[in-house]
Amino acid sequence: MRIYMQIPPSDAGPPRFYHLHLQEDLLEGWTLIREWGFQGAGGRVVKDHYPDRESAQNAMLSVRDAQIKKGYQVVFMQAQ
Repeated sequence: MRIYMQIPPSDAGPPRFYHLHLQEDLLEGWTLIREWGFQGAGGRVVKDHYPDRESAQNAMLSVRDAQIKKGYQVVFMQAQ
């Protein structure tokens, strides 16, 4: 599952992005990969491990909702 969000460009600078990616790992758990930064530049990456898909998906949706409250808009969403 992937969610890509963006804040439109403003006079203050280029657009910002926030990318969430949920991926199964080799230890029978799930990893939530969060990447964010300015469009066209390297972003920050954080990986969080969860024991099952449900808890990872709930965390992903929580992060998505928090970023939407900050002004991000969902541009692309892909479910598995």
